[in-house]
Amino acid sequence: MRLVSTFRLSISLALASTSLVNVTSTAGMATMRAVQYESGCLPEQMQIKQVPRPTLRSGEILIKVHSSAINRAETLQRKGLYPPIKGESEILGLEAAGEIVETHEVCHKTWNIGDHVMALLPGGGNAEYVTVDSQHAMKVPKSMSLLEAGGIPEVWLTAYQILHFVGKLKAGEKVLIHAGASGVGTAAVQLVQLANAVPLITAGSADKIAFVKSLGAVDGFNYKEGSWVSKVMEATNGEGVDLVIDCVGGSYWQQNTDVLKTDGRWVLYGLMGGANVDGALLRKLLSKRISILPSTLKTRNKQYKADLIRSFETNILPAFDSKALKPVIDRSFELEDIGKAHALMESNLNAGKILLKVIPTTKEEL
Repeated sequence: MRLVSTFRLSISLALASTSLVNVTSTAGMATMRAVQYESGCLPEQMQIKQVPRPTLRSGEILIKVHSSAINRAETLQRKGLYPPIKGESEILGLEAAGEIVETHEVCHKTWNIGDHVMALLPGGGNAEYVTVDSQHAMKVPKSMSLLEAGGIPEVWLTAYQILHFVGKLKAGEKVLIHAGASGVGTAAVQLVQLANAVPLITAGSADKIAFVKSLGAVDGFNYKEGSWVSKVMEATNGEGVDLVIDCVGGSYWQQNTDVLKTDGRWVLYGLMGGANVDGALLRKLLSKRISILPSTLKTRNKQYKADLIRSFETNILPAFDSKALKPVIDRSFELEDIGKAHALMESNLNAGKILLKVIPTTKEEL
């Protein structure tokens, strides 16, 4: 009995010692506020909690986040349908803007403490601090507030990628953009116009169509009113379109192939309308020599993202200062209202970006 009691006492002391060490270690950590969630939870079940502040890895910078944004991929991640990238932060947030507060001694791009940057992230943006590869950050244009900048990297780089890197857009071409009032859609419309091509859109209301026309869309079609094929053909004088930018997928396959010209390109970057196809898709592709070009950004490798960002900085970023391009913002929420932001995204009622204010904005930024 004495041996058993002694053994139990030793185990208790060991556990107490371990617990004490953990508490002391946690207490000494730098922490931050960040969005937390349980996989599969509802928007209103998301919370803001204190978590350890990220530490720099080789080639990274640490950003004090002023603003971030909501993207469709993050609502899917919250639902457990789109896992975070292995080895990266599980905190939501694929983009952020703020000021650099620390740089690693090894960086592939020169940055200074205090620089205002916006960054494409693998995750972690919905928090007070985030680390990112130094090559994945861009200087915030002088004409843009830090609040606005938080909604630029993910959607504008996505739109730029699918139009130019994947879709090979040429001047004079006609482009049909689905979800034209979304963040990617409003960016794509402006980029198509900047390339001297012709943007057309689909959207779910007359108000959204009118709004996107004010950004440069030549015409728009309400998908809630049924098939838009005849309207697209009429708007293009019976020619159809050269390029379709599609985040819907399965439910649009027949209409997409109907409106695409021979040798047209169909860039698929989402599956909001389902992943399955029921019908003679291959026959339509073959008869018109249509190319399907799937595209993602989140899972691309670091060098691809760095090359994309460098091209965007050179070819597109100056157009914000010249006012040829502008950020399109639906509304912004405080970080504590993350659930309301996700609910708005899932309602499909927004036109443009949904932003998160991580640090309260100044009057000039409102």
